[in-house]
Amino acid sequence: MQPPSNTQKSSRLTLTTAALGVVFGDIGTSPLYALKETFNPEFGIPFSQDNVLGGLSTIVWALMIVVTLKYVLLVMRADNKGEGGTMSLLALVFKSTQAHPEWKSALLILGVIGASLFYGDAVLTPAISVLSAVEGLEVATAAFKPYVVPIAVGVLIGLFAMQRSGSSKLGALFGPITIIWFLALAVSGILAIMANPVVLGALNPFYAVQFLSGHGVASFLVLGAVILAVTGAEALYADMGHFGKSAIRTGWFSLVFPSLILNYFGQGALLLKDPAALANPFYYLFTGWALYPMIVLATCATVIASQATIAGAYSLTKQAVQLGLLPRVKVVQTSATEIGQIYLPGVTMLMMVVVILIVVGFGSSSALASAYGVAVTGDMLITSVLTFFVIFYGWKLPLALCIAATGFFITIDLLFFSASVIKVVEGGWLPIVIAMTVFTLMTTWYTGRKVLFKALRTSSIPLDLFLQSLFLNPPVRVPGTAIFLTATPDATPHAFMHNLKHNKVLHERVIFLNVGVTNEPWIHIDDCCKVDGLGNNCFRVAMKFGFMNQPNILQALKACEPQGLTFKMMETSFFLSREKIVAVGSIKSDMAHWRERLFATMARNAGTAVDHFNIPPNSVIELGTQVEI
Repeated sequence: MQPPSNTQKSSRLTLTTAALGVVFGDIGTSPLYALKETFNPEFGIPFSQDNVLGGLSTIVWALMIVVTLKYVLLVMRADNKGEGGTMSLLALVFKSTQAHPEWKSALLILGVIGASLFYGDAVLTPAISVLSAVEGLEVATAAFKPYVVPIAVGVLIGLFAMQRSGSSKLGALFGPITIIWFLALAVSGILAIMANPVVLGALNPFYAVQFLSGHGVASFLVLGAVILAVTGAEALYADMGHFGKSAIRTGWFSLVFPSLILNYFGQGALLLKDPAALANPFYYLFTGWALYPMIVLATCATVIASQATIAGAYSLTKQAVQLGLLPRVKVVQTSATEIGQIYLPGVTMLMMVVVILIVVGFGSSSALASAYGVAVTGDMLITSVLTFFVIFYGWKLPLALCIAATGFFITIDLLFFSASVIKVVEGGWLPIVIAMTVFTLMTTWYTGRKVLFKALRTSSIPLDLFLQSLFLNPPVRVPGTAIFLTATPDATPHAFMHNLKHNKVLHERVIFLNVGVTNEPWIHIDDCCKVDGLGNNCFRVAMKFGFMNQPNILQALKACEPQGLTFKMMETSFFLSREKIVAVGSIKSDMAHWRERLFATMARNAGTAVDHFNIPPNSVIELGTQVEI
């Protein structure tokens, strides 16, 4: 019911170590493929010392601008009571722009697009990361080439299978393994730099400017490969609520950023010495006995990176359900102490199938690189736009400063996004299709709920008027408490009407319970309930949860005690309406007929309110009703 207090449980060092194991997995495995794709011969950029330094300089300054300046120093300040990520940022934007309700629809669409793009990233990250790690076997011997895809599929199946038990058991290993990984990146880079220190000249941004302006169209296209070096930057913001700003910033500046720079420079130094290493410059840094241990370590690192992305998809899905953007799904809590440790069986199975199809269909990390950038850059662009509304309307900073700050990052994001979109035919279509599918589902569910609630209100009698007429000639009252869940608190619930019609009795105490979700990430249990008396021992209870809370009605009902309501669960029954939605295709409908049918299908397959609100099943009575939309 309230956010876990990590700072009370762990020291700064422990938090930073944990953050290293979760937050930086994606961006930390980028050296496996980013530099190789930047110097891909298909771009037509001549291989020379100046161009190698230019490519390295571009990567260095992309990390500096996009990750350090934008995310670490700016966006992470736009936290929603400590929480980050697309949904948290969107909720913060809504709070900041309350004086402009006319913008809500446009901002909602923008946020939903960003969330949809994240799902494209969530399935591509495990695919490209694990494939690029296993491809190290090809460096050892070409005999392994036919087995790369099957081995990658096996690793991915194992990764998704372990989600059932939760990542809490493996969490203690993630941090130390990731630290070893980053130290290996740094040491291998230093050794290669010592053999060819001229590569350090890439720190000069002049080489980046020259590289991005001296090769015509190729200079623009190569940005689609450079972006691979900063994928995972969104995770720094999305996982901020789990570890806090300080731990993430400490990990970035003390270990991650220096290790990445050293390794990229090491790969560049190797390329200057041996251009043939372009086939796989990362693994060619490790010769002899060091190659196989590094392949194992890289595979572990990519599994960790994939785990972080999967956990992010779980968190985003849960938030989207709470905010009414997706239907209820089954959520399994895998830890008794950490509220963020959850497992979503349906999401897991769907992701596993999609990821495996992607690995088999594309077959290599190079082929996947063309598909990878679109989702990431699109999500980054939307984050920059939403950040403007927070810093201008929420922080009340001068307009010129807000435009200058976010405008600079929006320009950078647009360049990267445009370069990635060009690769649509080569594979960039995949995340776009995934994002469009998720966007359609989210907007259909959001709009469908509004249409459904409108239909329910239209077909219902105002609750106050109905109770007045009911108690003019009251029915027989029986012992116990009846709680009627309703999405329309001012209307008479259908379950209440059907109970009176068929059972012809009224419980001694009647509660009309409405459960809502606010734009706040967390609401304390003591503040979640408001009780209004309706007379004749009838009450209206409004229960509010934060979008990060795990709804638990039984716990929340205890918060009603200070307001005069106590509950004995053995004497309490919950009455729920189960609506059967019929899509009639009226010309006056607010939705297209195909969307009405899609909404009806989603509603039939949605999880039950019993599971979602943690209501004891043996205390629930469901009464069906048919609703036409």
